[in-house]
Amino acid sequence: MKATQAPRRRTRRRTEDTGNHNTGELPGILFVVATPIGNLDDITVRAIDVLKKVNFIACEDTRRSRILLDKFQISTKCISLHRFTERKKADKIIQRLAHGESCALISDAGTPAISDPGMLLVDEAQEAGIKVVPIPGPSALMAALSVSGIDCSTFVFRGFIPRRTQDRVAFFEDIAGDPRVAVMFESPKRIMAVLRIAAEILGDRIVVLAREITKVHEEILRGAPAEVEQELGARDAIQGEICLVVAPGRGQSVDVDPQVAVRELMEQGYTGKRLANEAQRRYGIKKSAAYETFLKLNGQKTA
Repeated sequence: MKATQAPRRRTRRRTEDTGNHNTGELPGILFVVATPIGNLDDITVRAIDVLKKVNFIACEDTRRSRILLDKFQISTKCISLHRFTERKKADKIIQRLAHGESCALISDAGTPAISDPGMLLVDEAQEAGIKVVPIPGPSALMAALSVSGIDCSTFVFRGFIPRRTQDRVAFFEDIAGDPRVAVMFESPKRIMAVLRIAAEILGDRIVVLAREITKVHEEILRGAPAEVEQELGARDAIQGEICLVVAPGRGQSVDVDPQVAVRELMEQGYTGKRLANEAQRRYGIKKSAAYETFLKLNGQKTA
């Protein structure tokens, strides 16, 4: 990974300084700003401040972003930056940043550059030595995990579920043996077909379907894939973006002796709860069983 070069200067502004940088003397700042995923009141005070003070805002859809900006009386000029124009416009934005202007990157909802446009711009800014500052906020991913009731200390984000049936099957077969929680996005039009495949491959594995998060018709469904499919199938229509959380699989626990696995981790320097977490992640061994085995092998009392 290439290290980011800091701008050459005698003094350095603090990250919290979100004022305009249009003097032409120093590179500007690219702010990556998270915006609400539904309820507009979820925007942070810091995000509003940044959006008001930057020279311009790069939006996924200027018309949709204007609804948010108008609500909070943000008059900053906007330019569009979506997946069809990002490569073409990124260079121009970098040039403006290099000449001292500051820019806020936002998407239609949530955090930019995560299954949304922005990754290319951020990458080029980093390569050019432009300072990139995250302004964290709403996230459908983290919101769904927080209400899942599943131990999410280790999870993997898998983005959008493939559209083709054979790709979906391979997708869930990979999840089936993964000892980590899996979280992904899907549209309401395809969710029924997805749940049918998930039911065939994952069986009774718990899934949590979070729909319309933070919006008026927000809904959280929890159960086996077939149960969630049955619940949705009784409706006339399904609306709203969906985030699906899948409980972890058994991994390799069937083939790995817990004592052998724990001893191997101890030899690698793992101890205590850190060892238990790694045993679950790597071998699918329950944390409690791994921790108890560690105590026995370490000569400590388990009670």
